[in-house]
Amino acid sequence: MSIPLLQRLQKMDAFSTSSTIRYLAQNGQFQEALSVYSESHRSGLVPNTFAVCSSLKACARILYKDGGLMIHGQVQKIGYCKTVFVQTALLDFYSKMGDMVVARKVFDEITEKNVVTWNSLLAGYVKCGDLTMALSVFVDEMPMRDVISWNSMITGYAKAKDMDQAYGLFSKMPQRSIASWNTIVNGYIESGNIEQARSFFDSMPERNSVSYITMISAYSKSGDVESSKELFDQMPEKDLPLYNSMISCYAHNNRAKEALQLFDEMLKPNVTFKPDVMTLASVISACSQLGDSEYGKWIESFMTELGIKMDDHLATSFIDLYAKCGNIDKANELFISLQHRDVVAYTAMILGCGINGRAQEAIKLFEEMIDSNITPNLATFTGILTAYSHVGLVEEGYSCFMSMQKHGLSPTQDHYSIVVDLLGRAGRLEMAHELIKSMPIQPHAGVWGALLLGCSLHNNVELAEVAARNCFELEPESGGYRSLLANIYAAAGRWDDANRLREGIEEKGLEKIPGSSWMDNAK
Repeated sequence: MSIPLLQRLQKMDAFSTSSTIRYLAQNGQFQEALSVYSESHRSGLVPNTFAVCSSLKACARILYKDGGLMIHGQVQKIGYCKTVFVQTALLDFYSKMGDMVVARKVFDEITEKNVVTWNSLLAGYVKCGDLTMALSVFVDEMPMRDVISWNSMITGYAKAKDMDQAYGLFSKMPQRSIASWNTIVNGYIESGNIEQARSFFDSMPERNSVSYITMISAYSKSGDVESSKELFDQMPEKDLPLYNSMISCYAHNNRAKEALQLFDEMLKPNVTFKPDVMTLASVISACSQLGDSEYGKWIESFMTELGIKMDDHLATSFIDLYAKCGNIDKANELFISLQHRDVVAYTAMILGCGINGRAQEAIKLFEEMIDSNITPNLATFTGILTAYSHVGLVEEGYSCFMSMQKHGLSPTQDHYSIVVDLLGRAGRLEMAHELIKSMPIQPHAGVWGALLLGCSLHNNVELAEVAARNCFELEPESGGYRSLLANIYAAAGRWDDANRLREGIEEKGLEKIPGSSWMDNAK
């Protein structure tokens, strides 16, 4: 909150203060609303019921339990405990905090219960996942229900992935809103039935931006960018959240150029809204994929122009961009400035250091992350294993790889590829082969290619033939593996075999450079 506003508060009365708090809370400026409430309390102003209710709403929205408890204490002191609006706000606060014992106590003390009161209690039980109590309230206790009541119950069953019950309630609704339809569509999406979700979406009598965003996001997660684009194009009047969902879809699915093209479309004079933090985070992600740090620098200046401050979310996106572009010092500068370092920030730095030859820094960051009780994810292990591979720390790298299960993670084919490469470079070819044979998943050509590379470094023809045979089966159109095996044959003096392979590559017109991950590790 600005200093001028604080100074003006000293001259404000209870009514103007409550109006300010209410305005801020209604416009999503919850921290600012609570700052005004705290300052007015310190100045000796007694808050009215509007200020109390708006402040409790702010606490509920940002899950600020201590603030809500403090306001509850003030309510008791001032004597608002029997005011139905304040009681309802307290009920909503405790429900959103998940404290249903206190929420129920507050509810029972309300003498003039209305449908809003009942809905707050019902939503609390749904949020806590207590569908038994929620159903009891909905069926046995509520004297009246509205569309919000029905939507709450459908949401509860949808979150529990019990779509039979959710649909059963949906089909019995006396009146449906767009939110009802959006809830059932989202329920089927969360249950993994995107076809059924689309069927309900197509049956909607009317749709809003949320309807489209829900389906676009679902298609994005499943990699169906074309279906997302089809829906985006159908929406006649596009708003900022809709643009954000489509730009995010492109960025999430490695279609960075299209993400930036759509972003450029947003900047045209005929568009009435400006990009926000979510837009820029996706755009920065697209820049990372393209390795375009210059565009990233332009975004930093554009943020200043828009008045958007660098928060942790944006800073983490920039860390990923600069780290992947090789500007580790700039990435580290942003990393140090973070108020809260999470797994995403650590992973971006570890991966950046790993692929840019600063392995010791990556290892130090990984150890710091573990000491801070931050659980690594699959991408974190990709970064740290790459770092171990770069410096040839075989024992440490293999031990790190084996620790993945301790963190509840199952290694992917790419993780196996990096470790096979690490073992292969160190000459531990039999160990690498045994690791491949023990894989619980089918190895891709990158895994066998890493072994083939190791064989070429240590002139192991026998294992090279095993690795190459698997590469040929998995990527028959690639000539790179045949070329590498031919070189191994030549180094062993088996010129006939080498020439046979090379002639086969030319006859079939095969591409000599395989597009597999082991080639990246070979660099």
